[in-house]
Amino acid sequence: MSQEQPRRAQPQAQGQDGIKYGDVFDVSGELAKKAVAPEDAAMMQSAEARVLGQTQPGGAASVMQSAATRNEQAGLVAHHDVTDVTGDRGVTVTETRVPGRRIITEAVGGQVVEQYSEATPVERGGSSAVKESRITIGEALEATAQTVGNKAVDESDASAIQAAEVRATGSNVIKPGGLAAMAQSAAAYNADCNHHQDKVKLSDVLSGATSKLPADKVATLQDAEGVASAEIRNSPDATATPGGVAASVAAAARLNQNIK
Repeated sequence: MSQEQPRRAQPQAQGQDGIKYGDVFDVSGELAKKAVAPEDAAMMQSAEARVLGQTQPGGAASVMQSAATRNEQAGLVAHHDVTDVTGDRGVTVTETRVPGRRIITEAVGGQVVEQYSEATPVERGGSSAVKESRITIGEALEATAQTVGNKAVDESDASAIQAAEVRATGSNVIKPGGLAAMAQSAAAYNADCNHHQDKVKLSDVLSGATSKLPADKVATLQDAEGVASAEIRNSPDATATPGGVAASVAAAARLNQNIK
């Protein structure tokens, strides 16, 4: 194997003491047991730079680089090592913009390791100002269309969208032609569709979500819990999609708590 090619950390190194993902991030499963490797950190650094323009101080890449450096100095991993979970599932950094804010979500191996928000300037009346406004469920759904819009709608997405619509409108009745009805139809169609390019995507359903809802409300933590429960309950692996419907509503709810 060429020295320039990343290689996965050897099992025996992972079995020894070292800084594992579970030591520095709130993750579970196999990922939590894996020692942080240098190439993992390099992948996250590249992802942050590509999406955000630079490596973020205190972000996931910074944490991973520090842990990987210590693991390499201890001889637990080599410079070109990459963990199997990260090598198989990769790392992602997504930026979702809502009025006056941008939400940054960083994931490793499909699990969110960092999520935070930053105020952004918006133009109003020819001058630049920071607008602090609470985020509605509809706006959170629109953010999902930006974050993971190319994801094909499945049953877990449809269930989460239905739960979000119920909470936004205060009605358990699924409106014909509404978001929930569209999502359910999309999930049923996609289940029998063999080609990804032909499947209905989340962006097809959720773009302009606020205008498709007969009523809307500010997202709360209770709303986020209900939407997450619906998404996880109908997911084959009992996990929520990073940056998906539940994640976007949860991010909106946390932001709303901090706005006076």
